[in-house]
Amino acid sequence: MDNDPKHTSKVVVKWLKDNKVKVLEWPSQSPDLNPIENLWAELKKRVRARRPTNLTKLHQLCQEESDKIHPTYCWKLVEGHPKRLTQV
Repeated sequence: MDNDPKHTSKVVVKWLKDNKVKVLEWPSQSPDLNPIENLWAELKKRVRARRPTNLTKLHQLCQEESDKIHPTYCWKLVEGHPKRLTQV
């Protein structure tokens, strides 16, 4: 479990304890454990390189650049996940 307030509120913690749910500690925004973080980083890099000048352009560039990310890139992130987990 990461430290997100939704996950650490008294109500949630009590419910987890009452229901005997085993929880793993999980660092937030840890790219080695969350493949989506690598995807976000790639998208940010691509959009930043195109230097959007306003919110409308930012939205447009986010859409364009996300459309360009090939599914094999995403698959490689997921495929490499078990190896990263064993290294941690």
